Amino acid sequence: MHASATKLQLIIEGTKQYIVPMFQRTYTWESREWDALWDDIIETASEPGARDHFIGSIVTIPTHAVPEGVTKYILIDGQQRLTTVYILLAAIRDAARSIPGTLADEIDHVLLTNQYKTGTDSLKLYPTQGDRKSFVAIMGCTTQPEQSQIARAYKHFDRKLRSKDLPSLDVIKRTIVERLEVVSVVLDHDDNPHLIFESLNAKGQPLSQADLIRNYFFMRIDVSNQEHLYQTYWLPMQDALAGNLTEYIRHFMMKDGTSVRQGDVYSALKQRADGKHTQEEVVDYLRTLAEFAKYYVTLLRPSEESCVMIQKRMERLNRIEVTTAYPLLLNLLHDRAQGRHTSHEVADILDVLENYLIRRYVCNVPTNQLNKIFSAIYAQASQHHSIVDGIKEALRTRNYPRNAEFRDRLVSSKLYRAGVENGKPKIILEQLETSFGHKESVPSDNLTIEHVMPQTLTDWWKHHLGPDWEVAYETLLDTLGNLTLTAYNSPLSNAPFSHKKQILGQSHVELNSYFASVPNWDEAAIRRRAAELAERALSVWPYFGLDAEAPTSSDQAVTGRAPKAVTILGQRYEVETWREVEQHTLETIALLDEDRMVEIISKYPKFVGKDPTAFRQSRQLASGLFIEVNLSADAIYRFCIQATEVAGLTSDEWQVDLVNN
Repeated sequence: MHASATKLQLIIEGTKQYIVPMFQRTYTWESREWDALWDDIIETASEPGARDHFIGSIVTIPTHAVPEGVTKYILIDGQQRLTTVYILLAAIRDAARSIPGTLADEIDHVLLTNQYKTGTDSLKLYPTQGDRKSFVAIMGCTTQPEQSQIARAYKHFDRKLRSKDLPSLDVIKRTIVERLEVVSVVLDHDDNPHLIFESLNAKGQPLSQADLIRNYFFMRIDVSNQEHLYQTYWLPMQDALAGNLTEYIRHFMMKDGTSVRQGDVYSALKQRADGKHTQEEVVDYLRTLAEFAKYYVTLLRPSEESCVMIQKRMERLNRIEVTTAYPLLLNLLHDRAQGRHTSHEVADILDVLENYLIRRYVCNVPTNQLNKIFSAIYAQASQHHSIVDGIKEALRTRNYPRNAEFRDRLVSSKLYRAGVENGKPKIILEQLETSFGHKESVPSDNLTIEHVMPQTLTDWWKHHLGPDWEVAYETLLDTLGNLTLTAYNSPLSNAPFSHKKQILGQSHVELNSYFASVPNWDEAAIRRRAAELAERALSVWPYFGLDAEAPTSSDQAVTGRAPKAVTILGQRYEVETWREVEQHTLETIALLDEDRMVEIISKYPKFVGKDPTAFRQSRQLASGLFIEVNLSADAIYRFCIQATEVAGLTSDEWQVDLVNN
């Protein structure tokens, strides 16, 4: 057995082939793994001075040599990551065909295929039978790959490569081959690959990065002091944080403004601690680590915070799932303990963070840069005369939605998403309720989100909503205007509005007093309430910059205005009607991601489908699907926003330019 650390370039360049053995499973990586690899690559590519990124091990065994063929290796471990790398390189190759230069040919001839070989020997990777057809299609660009996990991975990366503000394709390619590191383990011919595969994948409890860090520290401490220091510093920290210990250490290192990936915690800490040359320096570093761990416990369990106003805000932030802000909060809690900041200042900053995150959530701003944002702003904000104003100034320039966008998305977007965690929508409703300022507020623990127009429509509701009930149902059901808080979900259920109005009228929740003066609950009523709540939201989460934009009602954003162009993933389409906006939007989504398009068809059958007779007036897309075009401008606009959200497009990636009629 021979093991060595090496760049990925040495693994994939050269005339060779990796064969996935029959006992291996088929390709199973999904969006979580794809996004993790992609984010690491882009982060590494964007920081020329950053460390190279380690992606794991590749275990192979050479086959018996065949003189007329290529050098072949059985791929024992690392199939998933190596297959993903090849798929990503193929997507880069195909994207590069539209730009001048030889990058596409270089990737194809050097990295993806054995150029002068024929048949299966031309492939650098030879997958299992179940993956072969799709993989060969992608590598050869000969046919459209069938629906498979490999095809989905290709489409996922193809869409990523269309995003704005990326490094160049050549830089991304060079980052993959020159800056991704692996441990290459080459076995001997006599080793049994099946047994080795089983042992590599056996269920067990490998050492965590926190375990490696503990061992590293105590190997550098004199034996006579180890037990005392372990009991004093490490064990209390380990007991208090348990499974969160590794993530705490990552956030501890990030509080200084550096970015540390989850897989690099041990190597990053070791690199820092290696600069501590004396035992006293090592012990002092361990002592500091243990000190900040106490603040981290407070972040994880706000009930242990003594200041009530900070406790409540931390609890809300944890419901928003904002662990990316923990490096910043570690600094703030430490500074408060040292007397540099007051509890009121910390509470104000927690409000700023909630404001920033709620606005970005509503506007569907990607979260993948939050780690960098929050770890970097503390040093910048600390230079300001007010730490609160410094935090605001730093965040305002980092994709912070202005009022018009925030208001518009609050009215049009789906806030409630069935089958997923709805912590953020409930917090939005709770904070709107709190904004009424009741001295005897209703505890929110036993309140749940209620759809006034119910999730299951009865014949009464269909008649009440009118002939366009399907349009109203599909685009307004989960929007802010149709949502409230109540403890009476069961009695309300899908009852007629008159019955719901009676029950809600007895509620102590101020949000529900609105319904007392509403005679009907139809599309117009839902939109009116959404507009009112959106205006209230602007005071709950006020814009903390100087360029908030003049307030306008949400309906005016579309009503009385015509589209001039729609820009999707950087591609601008000149349009004259909302029907053209709808057409370009759905054609782009269908081209980018068939699976997401299937989901849109399922969610919005009144708007798009395969049967033209299902629509009052249809238009056919290039994909063969049909769309309903006999719709109001507002309905098309709301539908397009919600369809792009299903497709994963952000507010920056889908924009409509409007002109006054």
